[in-house]
Amino acid sequence: MEKITILLADDHRLILESWKYLLETDNRFTVIALADSGKKAVELATSLKPKIVLIDINMHEMNGFEATKLIRKCAPGTKVIGVSMHSMPAYAKKMIKYGAQGYVTKNSAKDELIQAILEVSEGRTYICDEVKGIIVNMEITASESKPDINSLSKRELEVISYITRGLSSKEISSELNLALKTVEVHRYNILKKLSLPNTASLVSYANHFGI
Repeated sequence: MEKITILLADDHRLILESWKYLLETDNRFTVIALADSGKKAVELATSLKPKIVLIDINMHEMNGFEATKLIRKCAPGTKVIGVSMHSMPAYAKKMIKYGAQGYVTKNSAKDELIQAILEVSEGRTYICDEVKGIIVNMEITASESKPDINSLSKRELEVISYITRGLSSKEISSELNLALKTVEVHRYNILKKLSLPNTASLVSYANHFGI
């Protein structure tokens, strides 16, 4: 059986070597190259045309989103799986939009990573269980009680806009000239009003509804 050729891309050497070791213990795969930047990943994918590119979405020079878009353009036969520490569905959705066929988080187990590679190599789309779980939870929450965006105050909407940009409570307090405790209270009230379990769900909800 012909092995699945894989290009690994991440700007942390230890992660690259760990992925390589993990995958090469399976005789169905062969790692043909390592890239420590998005730009390098595009160059190697274009010249080597691997079956699969496993790419971190947060890298210097060129992030995984842009690199995926270029890889799909320069090597259309190569399939891309995004890897990230982020479990928010919005990131997975963006990767798929840019041409990826899969998305797994760095919390995913070895078996799930292998399953993702096999599924994507067969032409199917794969989203890891962690992200799917959040999506299901959001759908259940929405069906049980439809949150009213109009119940949010102007200040709460401002806080949400900063949260979706990745700012911490301390950074938000500085931007809005509010006490840290006040920001935390706003965050608590926002989740309660929208019936959301955590910040990850809030970010996905905000992106989905364009808050």
